[in-house]
Amino acid sequence: MTENTQKTEYAPLADRMRPEKLEDFLGQEEVVGAGKMLRRAIEADRLPSMIFWGPPGTGKTTLASIIARQTRAEFLRISAVTSGMKELRQIMSEAKANKIEDKKTILFIDEIHRWNKSQQDALLPHVENGLIVLIGATTENPSFEVRGALLSRCRVFVLQRLDEIHIAVIIKKALLDKERGLGGSNVKIGEKEIKLLSGMANGDARTALNILEYASTISDTITADEIKEAFQKSHLLYDKDGEEHYNIISALHKSMRGSDADAALYWLARMLEAGEDPLYVARRLVRFASEDIGLANSRALEQAVSAYNACHFMGMPECNVVLAQAVVYMAKCKKSNDLYIAYGKAARDVKEHGNLPVPIHIRNAPTALMKELGYGKDYKYSPDHGYREKQEYLPEKIKGRKYLRS
Repeated sequence: MTENTQKTEYAPLADRMRPEKLEDFLGQEEVVGAGKMLRRAIEADRLPSMIFWGPPGTGKTTLASIIARQTRAEFLRISAVTSGMKELRQIMSEAKANKIEDKKTILFIDEIHRWNKSQQDALLPHVENGLIVLIGATTENPSFEVRGALLSRCRVFVLQRLDEIHIAVIIKKALLDKERGLGGSNVKIGEKEIKLLSGMANGDARTALNILEYASTISDTITADEIKEAFQKSHLLYDKDGEEHYNIISALHKSMRGSDADAALYWLARMLEAGEDPLYVARRLVRFASEDIGLANSRALEQAVSAYNACHFMGMPECNVVLAQAVVYMAKCKKSNDLYIAYGKAARDVKEHGNLPVPIHIRNAPTALMKELGYGKDYKYSPDHGYREKQEYLPEKIKGRKYLRS
């Protein structure tokens, strides 16, 4: 048995089934369909620097592998997780040697968002002067995670989650392929179970094949129970440092704002079941209570603070129902963003007008000199006037300004 055969045999099913030609690449027709720019560039071997952005299992690394097989350029690949400046310097030395021989160098960086500012900056001059063609792959929004100067020199191709039909085709190919897949085994699975698995994969081909591979080790006849058990071994999609984290907290916030308690409960469960820190959620509820409910129901803030305190001394999983109570309460409350808007207006005045002087009649006058200067003079003590006195409290330049609606 050769070394390559051994590597293929022991590689995960998802790696073994990776397409090797564009003709075998499923999905992403908007990116690599017939006549699309990227497909033409790959076929002509005239590639620009680019970023592949998409969720896991949508084909970013596979596309890079297809390019590696088809290009006449030197194709080098590294992972930003395990590589740094040392590896980058070595690659640039190779690229310079290739250039002398009139040969292009393509550098594929997986998870490019893992590189920090200085590491990404080190790439920039080599991309600018054409020493390398950069292909980066990321699951995170490149607008946030890739340096602007570097991003501006790359084409961004967005890869979407695969639909269930494509996932089902990928599963069936793996079941039939005798060389790379499970075709040489005695695995049996029905159409109903394939449909279940395709839906559970959430548009991620790698997840689908991982579940299939694990389920095939449980039983030769794969049932819904085996699929569900295998699925439990894979983690829920939720990266606490990634874009999906902010997407889901945004969904929770907007569901509560829209008074949809059921949707709010769902997004809360998505976060907590994936391991989110309950105190993070509780802090967001405190903010929501003032920003979106405010004076429409002052008790909302009390509920949010109480939920935070309960989470602090209870922890998960006991505090999940505490947060559920708070989330439902917020969703069902009458809403008002008057405070949020009013504060924004006041803050704009501060930025526009700077440090306007405090009116002299409401200044503090702790010393005799300050009193001689008129500090506090003519101030009307509100209790002495039944809280109905007429006096100005704002600086002269913005006198009479109203921030609140009523």
